[in-house]
Amino acid sequence: MKFISPKVDYAFKKIFGSDQSQEILISFLNAIIYSNKNVIRSLTILNPYNPGKVRELKESYLDVRAILYDGSTVIIEMQVSSTKAFDKRVAYNLAKTYANQLGVGEGYWLLNPVIAINIADFIMFQETPKVVTKFIFKEEEESFKYKAVELQLIFIELPKFNKTLSELNSLTDKWIYFIKEAATWESIPASLAEVSAIEKALNIANQANLTVEELEELERRAIMLQDETGRILQAKDEGILQGKLGVVIAFLQQRFGEIPKNISWKIEGLSGKDLERLVQTILSFNSLEDLSSWLEQGTSAE
Repeated sequence: MKFISPKVDYAFKKIFGSDQSQEILISFLNAIIYSNKNVIRSLTILNPYNPGKVRELKESYLDVRAILYDGSTVIIEMQVSSTKAFDKRVAYNLAKTYANQLGVGEGYWLLNPVIAINIADFIMFQETPKVVTKFIFKEEEESFKYKAVELQLIFIELPKFNKTLSELNSLTDKWIYFIKEAATWESIPASLAEVSAIEKALNIANQANLTVEELEELERRAIMLQDETGRILQAKDEGILQGKLGVVIAFLQQRFGEIPKNISWKIEGLSGKDLERLVQTILSFNSLEDLSSWLEQGTSAE
């Protein structure tokens, strides 16, 4: 038995946003929003996943959206890698969903609360070890809630969750563990099968129950996400390299004055490894001639 990874947005949509996912989504939302209390008893999934329209799915269609029993809207997004202005994007999606409830000329009293749940497979908040963080409007000094608590942002940071299967104490733990680890299992863990909604989610996630077209699309999207992650990591590495390069050039200019173009070009062409070696050697240079000699002979030396 092999399961698709809920961390792939396409798979997440199938598991949590299909016509048969109501029980699954209710259990997950009660765990995350209401700390395992059975508050939500019914909901309607908007734009549910349709296996007959796999090729028509667009990026914006992959969010899971639902209307709760009290009229509140919940939007859920699975984000594998950190992208530029992700924090602003989730705030924009929250505000946009709230505003789009009203047509032209309709009264503000028709607005219902909106909750945005963002599952991140990367660290967002270094200042806290909490896996689940929740944000609402509060008074800055006295922390009392704004009169109309209409907007809520919830983040789940998967890398912070390090519990093993035997350490899962709550429904929240079990759902986060499911999202993070399901793709590594070969059978349904007994402690998770005890939760009917999670067992149902795993049956949906069972690759044996997917069509050939669904498996092909899942593989395509997984490769696309891997490529995206690779580009982001490469950009970060290049950014770090450029930062170190700027420090080296500035130090050399301070010590030796203006750096000739032929030398600066050679420095700019150094690999990350050779730039590190230059940083470690730079204080031993007494002149630009020493630096030039090192660049000619020292790069890539073991």
